[in-house]
Amino acid sequence: MTVTDVSVARSTDFLRLASEFGDQERHYLERTRAFVDDEVLPVIGDFWERADFPFELVRRMGELGLVGDGIDYPGVPPMSHASSGLVAMELSRGDGSLATFAGVQAGLTMRSIHTFGSEEHKQRWLGPLARVEVFGAFALTEPDHGSDSLLLETAAVQDGDEYVLNGSKRWIGNGSIADITVVWARGEDGEVGGYLVEKGTPGYEATVITGKGSVRAVWQADIELKDVRVPLANKLPGAKNFKDTGRVLAGTRSQCAFSALGHAVAAYDAALTYAMERKQFGKRLVEFQLVQARLVGMLREVVGMQLYCMRLAQLGERGELDDTIASLAKLNNTSKARQICLDARDMLGGNGILLENHVMRHLADVEAIHTYEGTETIQTLLVGREITGVGAFV
Repeated sequence: MTVTDVSVARSTDFLRLASEFGDQERHYLERTRAFVDDEVLPVIGDFWERADFPFELVRRMGELGLVGDGIDYPGVPPMSHASSGLVAMELSRGDGSLATFAGVQAGLTMRSIHTFGSEEHKQRWLGPLARVEVFGAFALTEPDHGSDSLLLETAAVQDGDEYVLNGSKRWIGNGSIADITVVWARGEDGEVGGYLVEKGTPGYEATVITGKGSVRAVWQADIELKDVRVPLANKLPGAKNFKDTGRVLAGTRSQCAFSALGHAVAAYDAALTYAMERKQFGKRLVEFQLVQARLVGMLREVVGMQLYCMRLAQLGERGELDDTIASLAKLNNTSKARQICLDARDMLGGNGILLENHVMRHLADVEAIHTYEGTETIQTLLVGREITGVGAFV
């Protein structure tokens, strides 16, 4: 590590929050950081530019035990809430696509199966998903129903010893490669339930969405479900209504806050390193007052984001993390991360748009986090309803 690297690392943890970590948290942080620095950063720009999925990297994540999201089950790496968040943070510091993959694989697919599945479902799928021996997907969003997903139209009708699924889904991470997809559909009783659709099931057609300008190294898909038949045993018995999907999404909002922090730290580190090395008008950029002022402003926001994340981890560990707290943290951290990435891109000047300097990739990828698992507007309205008692969604 160079002198510059040391100063950057120290300045990022300005409040010495890492001293509060236990052995497990420190272990996950160091292991994920080493993976990102040694294996991800040297190659990820090429995957991002080609919009290619890094199969070897995500399988490596399984080998390193980085996929689990704090799910407590045999065969799943044990993680505290803080450990899970730190993994998401570090993966995002490397690339938003990898963090998105982990969020879909563990935070959505595995957590749905763990929370609502039968013991047979858990035994069959959780271990292989954690090891990334198989891929998982979570199919909720529809072409005409994003923020208003409560109105989803995909239908599940019982026919003898099977359910028949019909409908469309959009923006489904891993949808084109999934060995198991949790499809959320409305049953004949009008309630929303989860159905496990295995790879190769006739009528399940997935097409990778192209032309993305964000999280380009992970694949989202459009899915068509045409008379897809699944056994009755493939229905998640614990998923009774739409509120149950909200229980899963509340956890991923917390991870989004950690991921946004990872993007912000990456952008801040890049800006500080560049400013310490780049010379203009006979001086290094850090010798200019305006540059120092901007760096301090970025650091101030990073520290605030860190405090949000630490509190999320503490509340999660105590079982006191509710969905509106997670919403406020996601709302704060994604909006701050967007500005930090924008400031970093500006500070690097023309070099800021080169993928080799990483900032432009983070600037683009944070836009996806800003939107998925609930847009800024939706998070604002969730918190607004909490503090006023009045729903203002329509």
